[in-house]
Amino acid sequence: MNDREFMRLALREARLAARKGEVPVGAVLVKDGEVIACAHNRREATGNPLDHAEMLALAEGARHMGGWRLEGTTMYVTLEPCPMCAGALVQARVGRLVFGARDPKLGAAGSRYNLVNDEAVHHRLEVVEGILEEECLAVLREFFSSRRGRDRLER
Repeated sequence: MNDREFMRLALREARLAARKGEVPVGAVLVKDGEVIACAHNRREATGNPLDHAEMLALAEGARHMGGWRLEGTTMYVTLEPCPMCAGALVQARVGRLVFGARDPKLGAAGSRYNLVNDEAVHHRLEVVEGILEEECLAVLREFFSSRRGRDRLER
């Protein structure tokens, strides 16, 4: 599989999140061409502010690999990681980050901040952005558009 195919799996996770009323972000963690973790946002379901797609995929990946060092892995995520998730990717020693859409408000992989490649940090990631960007943006736009419409009806 290639970057586009793995991103399609992340998009599937994002759509699943949207159906559950979660902000539609999906993440897939890959090691040696094999998917070792898939996740989507679950903050609303769990009430846990840490339950971002990337954090859940990292935890599942660590269980799969038997430790916290996720060297040689690639994280595919539909939206550029926030500072919390970018920091976790660095801490986990993920080798590569591939994301679909930039997040100009909170993106921490080059848009607003660049935690994954800060020269003061002990580990840096290779970053590839814009993979299936329009599809990733469309899922987010549709979700927030439908919520705005519902909010107007509830007033």
